[in-house]
Amino acid sequence: MSNLRLNINDETISALATASGTGAISVIRISGKDTFKIVDKLFKGAKPISEVQSHTIHYGKIVNNNEIIDDVLVSVFRNPNSYTGEDSVEISTHGSQYIVQQILKLLLENGTRSAEPGEFTKRAFLNGKMDLSQAEAVADVISARTEASARGARNQLDGLLSSKIEILKSGLINAASLIELELDFAEEDLEFLPEEKILATIDKTYTEIEALLATYNFGKIIRDGVNVAIVGQTNVGKSSLLNYLLKESRAIVSNIPGTTRDVIREEISIDGVLFKFYDTAGIRNTSDSVENEGVKRSRKVLSESDIVVFVTDSEEYDEKLLNEIIDVVSKERVILLRNKIDLIEKLEPNKFDVSISAKTGEGIAEFLRLLKLKVFRTNNYTEKTTIISNIRHFNALKNTLEHLDNARESIENKMTGEFISVDLRNAISSLGEIIGEVTSEDILNNIFSNFCIGK
Repeated sequence: MSNLRLNINDETISALATASGTGAISVIRISGKDTFKIVDKLFKGAKPISEVQSHTIHYGKIVNNNEIIDDVLVSVFRNPNSYTGEDSVEISTHGSQYIVQQILKLLLENGTRSAEPGEFTKRAFLNGKMDLSQAEAVADVISARTEASARGARNQLDGLLSSKIEILKSGLINAASLIELELDFAEEDLEFLPEEKILATIDKTYTEIEALLATYNFGKIIRDGVNVAIVGQTNVGKSSLLNYLLKESRAIVSNIPGTTRDVIREEISIDGVLFKFYDTAGIRNTSDSVENEGVKRSRKVLSESDIVVFVTDSEEYDEKLLNEIIDVVSKERVILLRNKIDLIEKLEPNKFDVSISAKTGEGIAEFLRLLKLKVFRTNNYTEKTTIISNIRHFNALKNTLEHLDNARESIENKMTGEFISVDLRNAISSLGEIIGEVTSEDILNNIFSNFCIGK
């Protein structure tokens, strides 16, 4: 475990745990060694909070100098059986912003400190209630906007990734331990683990880590959504396509070329996956400075896209522009789409991936099927597949592979057990970074600073 667990702040913290603003109910969270003593100064119920059992809820009033602030419900959680592992209380009040601020003010005046972003979850990690990858998943659960992203975050929070990392570590620890045991008995010339078995362990671990790394692009899509750029020349119906997908006139449609001057972004959930559509300015050479800036932004969106929908409205299209797009994002990520088929009396077989009418909706279902196919065609993952979506985890796994390469090289070069053991221990440490067994205060602060206050 990280030695940071020995440096937990003794201060009692408080914060609003629900979203700010007026609502029916607001929840204020308090955690720390003086939680019950502080709440007892404000809460008047049948019993003092310090005397009640854990995991119970109590009705009463928050009072300041005999003035009733609000009727509340107080939920009590005694350490270590709480979210943070500390004595904790959650006060459910009416959702008035005035009442919430009054109670928070009273808590601060009576000994709490305002919680920093993510501090409750940080304390949960430091108290061993969850590992670091699970703590990061808390933020992902909160920010999840689709079924797929919520399910992915839930799997990580439930320990799917943690369990996989522990299994990988276990094999390497066993190998390193036996190598180190041989060193202790070097004079007896004993061999506890043959080189071929060490190599087999390294190769097996290496293969499994490569499989994890291969899930990253898909995991990132599940977590953050799919960036889809709608590009093409001017006046081919890019904005009309976006409007049809949205079922509203979000983008301005006109017969005048160059109408779209800036990138318009809209989001749609398709079968539980978030698709972020970017309606771009028509890409062409222009002397109009404003339109030219729009074209520059379109090219930038193009370079950052997961999928590009190249729209044209005729049998002929700009081959040079299409080749330019393929050079940036690869052919496999491009959907060649013909629009305005409602203007054609007889549609002949053609070279397009899909033909549609953004006016009538013909072909849209096939277009959406192709979009999903681009995302899922090479991703035969189930709900129980361990998938990584966090760049920190990705980098730690890449570092692990480097150390395993070093270990294999040490064995092949007939290096002594000391060198092999060091390489394996470095690999184990890199894996440990993912679940927080080896980490720094700076890394922790960076992770939890991205949380919302109150969580």
